[in-house]
Amino acid sequence: MTNPACGKSLHLPLLRAERSVRTVDCSTDQETPILSTSSSLAAYWYFHLPNFALAALMYTMLGRVLLGLMVDADSPNYIWRFFCRITDPVVAVVSLVTPKITAPVLLWLFGFVWLFWLRVAFHYTLLLLNLAPRMGAAS
Repeated sequence: MTNPACGKSLHLPLLRAERSVRTVDCSTDQETPILSTSSSLAAYWYFHLPNFALAALMYTMLGRVLLGLMVDADSPNYIWRFFCRITDPVVAVVSLVTPKITAPVLLWLFGFVWLFWLRVAFHYTLLLLNLAPRMGAAS
């Protein structure tokens, strides 16, 4: 009897500790991993760590934009102060290339966009150098 999943990729449930994409070998009817999460993190740490840091900073900047719509700029709220403390270095760099008349909310949005494109450039550079993780196809 043939396996209906023969040669197709199987995505395992998200609740497992180690997620991986597997394929079924038709000759042996056994699953073989293509790229597991734990091996990807260990082997490609130079990709995942900067990408995670940039993503965290990018979404913190977006959080600052949204929170800035509800909180005063000099609010004593500890969450607001945290968002400002984390994103102020990015805002300082973005303000160097942005006209001084720009509203602070737009400056924060520009920071979000600049961080997004920095992540894209980082990923693209690693892809060009063949250093980024790739999902392999079943052979």
